[in-house]
Amino acid sequence: MAAGGVGMTTVAYAAVTRSGLSFDRQLWMRPEIVSGLRELTDAVHAEGAAASIQLGHCGNMSHKSICGCLPVGASSGFNLYSPTFVRGLRVDELPEMAKAYGRAVCLAREAGFDAVEIHAGHGYLISQFLSPSTNHRKDEFGGTLANRMRFMEMVMEEVMKAAGNDMAVLVKMNMRDGFRGGMELDESLQVARKLQELGAHALVLSGGFVSKAPMYVMRGEMPIRTMTYYMTCWWLKYGVRLVGKYMIPSVPFREAYFLEDALKFREALDIPLVYVGGLVSRQKIEEVLNHGFEAVQMGRALLNEPDFVNRMRREENARCNCRHSNYCIARMYTLDMACHQHLQEELPPCLKKEIERIESKG
Repeated sequence: MAAGGVGMTTVAYAAVTRSGLSFDRQLWMRPEIVSGLRELTDAVHAEGAAASIQLGHCGNMSHKSICGCLPVGASSGFNLYSPTFVRGLRVDELPEMAKAYGRAVCLAREAGFDAVEIHAGHGYLISQFLSPSTNHRKDEFGGTLANRMRFMEMVMEEVMKAAGNDMAVLVKMNMRDGFRGGMELDESLQVARKLQELGAHALVLSGGFVSKAPMYVMRGEMPIRTMTYYMTCWWLKYGVRLVGKYMIPSVPFREAYFLEDALKFREALDIPLVYVGGLVSRQKIEEVLNHGFEAVQMGRALLNEPDFVNRMRREENARCNCRHSNYCIARMYTLDMACHQHLQEELPPCLKKEIERIESKG
C-alpha cells in the first residue's frame, strides 16, 4: 500500500487487551510484538508514507475460545452473533480498561507508528457504551448521552496523555448505527463535538454495527456460501449457512455512500475529517475533497489495486476494478484478506457462482 502512493497506511485492527480479541490471528498489543511491528513501520517509512495503527476492544463481539474469558461489554446479555453470554463491565474495571488504550498507544509509539486510530464505532466496546441499543446500564455510565460518553472520555484522556505532542490521534466513529434504536445523527454530532473538545486530531466518519447492521458498514451483499466455506468451526459454519442471509441482510452499494451524512459533520465541525466509504474512482475522491474533507480512506479499492493512488496521479478518469462482491470480507476472519481477482488458485465452482451472481448486480 505504501509503495502504491498512499500518504498513510493504517494497520487494523489491534486489540488493546487479550479480552478485546475478536478473531483468531488478530493483533494484540503487547511488548512481544513491538519488534515485528517496527519492521513493518520501517518498511512503510522507506516507501515515503506514514504509518498508523487502529486500536480497539471488541467488547461483546468475541468468544471465550478466542479471548480467554467470558466476553465483556457495556452491559450484560447474550450476543447472538458470537454466540455467547456477555458480562457487563463493572464501574471499578473501567479505569483499567481505559489505561489499556493508553498503554497500547505507548507500544505503538515504540513500534514506530506516526499515528493511532482509536476505534469508537461499528459496535465495538466504546461504541457499545455510546449506543442506546447496547448500553442498558443504570449507573453513571448509562442512560443519558452525557453518561454514555463517560467511558469514551476516560479512554481519550489516557490516549491523549500517551500520545503526547508528537503522535497524531484519529478516532473512527459512527455517524449512524444503521438500525432502529441505535445512535442517530443528533447524538453522533454531539459525540463528534465532544471528541473535538477532548483533543482528537481528526475524526474518521463511518457507520454500522457488526452485531446488528454489519453490511451498513461495507454495503452490498455478504457471500454467505463463501463465508462458511472458509470457516473451521462446524457448528458456526452450519448455523451461518442456515440463517446467515437473515442475520447479515444486504444493503445496496453506491459510490461514496456515507457522503450525505458526512457533509453534515463537515458543516458542524472545525476538526479535520477523514471520509471513508465506497470510494473507487478519482472523480468521486476529488468531489469528496472539494467538499472540505482533509483526507479520504480506502480499503477494498486498494486491496483490489494496491497501486491505485499512483494510477490516479497519471489518469484523470482512473477507476479501480473492485466489483463489490465482498469476497475479501467473507474470508477475512478465517484467512488472510485477499481479492478474488488476484488469487493464485482457482475458486471452487460453488464460490465462483456466488461471487459472479453478486457482481452481476453491480
